[in-house]
This record gives sequence, structure tokens and C-alpha cells, in this order.
Amino acid sequence: MGNEQVAARLGAVYPELPPGERAVVRVLLDDYPYAALGSLRALAERAGVSPPTASRLFDRLGFGGFADFQAAVRADARLQDRSRLHEFVAAAGEPAEERAGERAGEPAEQPARAGDAARGSRRGPVGVLGAAEELRRGLDVALEAVTGPLLTTVAALLAESRSVWALGGPLSELAAEYLVRQLASLRSGAHRVPESPSARARALLDVGPSDLVVAYDFRRYSPGTARFVLAARERGARLVLVTDAWESPLATEAHALVRLPREAAGPIAPLTHEIAVTELLLVATASRLAPAARLADLDALTHALTRPE
Repeated sequence: MGNEQVAARLGAVYPELPPGERAVVRVLLDDYPYAALGSLRALAERAGVSPPTASRLFDRLGFGGFADFQAAVRADARLQDRSRLHEFVAAAGEPAEERAGERAGEPAEQPARAGDAARGSRRGPVGVLGAAEELRRGLDVALEAVTGPLLTTVAALLAESRSVWALGGPLSELAAEYLVRQLASLRSGAHRVPESPSARARALLDVGPSDLVVAYDFRRYSPGTARFVLAARERGARLVLVTDAWESPLATEAHALVRLPREAAGPIAPLTHEIAVTELLLVATASRLAPAARLADLDALTHALTRPE
């Protein structure tokens, strides 16, 4: 079966399936590809069936088990990502009048009407309104990914760990920096993992079982992030991992896993999702710390240090 046909195949076989397996397909198609990327038990629970029932579906589809099905879904998602980029590049190379679309039968000199630009902007992946709508949808899905129990778990780790070390990749490091800056206003012991290997080694000297690492790791997953996280885990530190639907290789090391979508209207990774989820985690953490006195002290110190002579 071609990887690009996974979702289509699920829809095609649906009428032939027994009720339990239909329930699994409904969950998969309602939240494709994300519903396919967790554990088999989690998928079965969402569908209200037993894991063996869910497993029979993948056998029926010709996969060598659930792991084989997940591999096909991931390959499908990667193909769709590449197709989106190719479409973006192709559309960007079209003449402007072709991207906007010509209105058949209208005189060429007819002035533009209100709404024409909006209609044109909805066409293709480069449409501004289309991009905004995709961003809103992606943001909703990202925030929904942080369930109540997960939010409680991460907030407790951020509030109660002796120290918190945050790091990310080439772009997600901005989310890590944001987390540290805001968390340092709420509590002591919030650190950004330094850049150089020697500085990271010195930081690891102070990392132990009472400490927490928060890693932002998205495709293409950062080897440097992995090396630091694995070294910290060997020293007993716990891990909160913020990753994408395809999951960082570090997922098996995580005490708390925040899995976000990585959808965009063009070839740009949406940092908005990571920042929004980080803010949600910070709000939940603040509610456990009661940081009013620390914030007041911070304001007074800031005023004193910036006061003109």
C-alpha cells in the first residue's frame, strides 16, 4: 500500500468493518494523523474498544501490526509536508494574475471590488486569509493537546523541581528562552542550557534527581539537544518534552510529553504554537507558586536599576 493512501484506505474499508473496528477508524480519520501516533492502548480507549480489537484493524489492512501502521502514517505525513512546500514554491512563481484568478466575462478595466482581494487571498497556500485560518486552527489544536492532567503534571514539575533547565533547537530555542525568562520571574533556579559543549558539561555537574529539563525538540531533531537530555537523564533529572506529532527520539525518556501539531500555511514552522503552549504552562505554574511577593520585589529592583542618576 502506498503511504499516501493510508487515510484513503481507512475510508474505503470502513463500510466493510465490524462495529468495533469502525469506531477505531472514526477516531483515526477525525484526528488524522495525530490519533495514529500515540500508543495502541490510548487509541483503543479513545475508540471505546479493547486493544486487541484495534489491533485486528491493522492486521486486516495488511500492516504487520500497529507499529508498521504508524510508520506508514509518519511517512505519509512527511510526504504531505514536502507536497505543501512544493505547492508553495510553485504558487509563488506564478504570475500575480494567475494566483488571484481571472474573473471570466468581466471587462479588464473594471475596478476592483471590495472582497476581491480577500477571495484571491484564500486561494492556495500563500493566501493571507487562508494562512491566518490555518494558524488559528493549529493554535486551537496545540492548546487542546495540553489536557488537564498533563497541564497539572507539567505545572507541578516546573513549580517543585529544585532547578529547571530549558533548551531547544535552532528555532524552538526561542520558546526555551521565553520559558526561562518568564519562569525566573516566578521562582528561582530557572536556567537556559548554555550553547557550548564545555559550558553544558559544567551545567551538568549541578544537575541531579531533583532537577528538571524542559526540551523543545521538533523535526529535524537536534543531536545537541539529545546529547544534553540523555546526559541529564543519566544523572537522574526528569524531562518535560515538547515535540511534534511525529515525536522526538527523546519521547521515551520523558516524564511528561507535550505533543503539538506542526502545520503551517507555507514552508514556515509555526513558533506561535510553542509560545502559546509555553504561556499556558506558565500560567498553571504560577497558580501553584503564589509569586506576588517575588514579582513585587522584581518590579522594585527593576525600577531601582533603571532609575536615571
